Amino acid sequence: MARFFLPPECWGGAPALTGDEAKHAAQVMRLRRGDRITVFDGAGHSASAEIQDVSKSEVRLALGETVERPPLRPRIHLAQAVPKGKTMDLIVQKAVELGVHSIQPLITRRTVVQVDADDADRKSSKWQRVALEACKQCGQDLLPVVEPARSFAEWLPQSGGGLRVIASLFPGARPLREVLRSVESPEDVILLVGPEGDFTPEEGKSAIEGGFQPASLGEIILRAETAAFFGISAIRYEY
Repeated sequence: MARFFLPPECWGGAPALTGDEAKHAAQVMRLRRGDRITVFDGAGHSASAEIQDVSKSEVRLALGETVERPPLRPRIHLAQAVPKGKTMDLIVQKAVELGVHSIQPLITRRTVVQVDADDADRKSSKWQRVALEACKQCGQDLLPVVEPARSFAEWLPQSGGGLRVIASLFPGARPLREVLRSVESPEDVILLVGPEGDFTPEEGKSAIEGGFQPASLGEIILRAETAAFFGISAIRYEY
């Protein structure tokens, strides 16, 4: 059954799809009165719905019983240095499929793509749309927040608590399995992944001094996106 995003504020009164969701339902999928779809609010709720009326600007709905999906534990927060090209789109898509709670794009010393203040909100909106499409396709009712891109130095002091892990090529990094098993059932895990060429020694030192535990992902050097997928999957599997 086709899935559509219905914001939480639209679930009461006269629920209706609007904007891009209404256009997709009416003009792309050509749904009509009496057709049934599934809607979700991005906060863990979903419901079956019957289409009551279709116009160019909205698709009015009658909602069935609401089902609530509890959030996954631990909450995984991916802090990812922005790679070149469209790789960030792929990272966002797959991170959503793997159940991350939030995504923080970072600009580091070795980041090829530079995002200025004027561009940060635009890119964040684009990546948020990618996250929404991934939720619709994979049956995920919890929509992760994709934050505006920030510099590594600005983000680090405000990076939050919980188990803090940096995927690291630095000497002395422990296997990721050991790092994860050093903490039992954390509520939050922050996974910090660097750019092509990894973090600079200065950035790595700052992260470790800020409470991040360096973790090795194995002897094979992974691409930035592969490191993210590997780390998220290992965290989800371990807990």
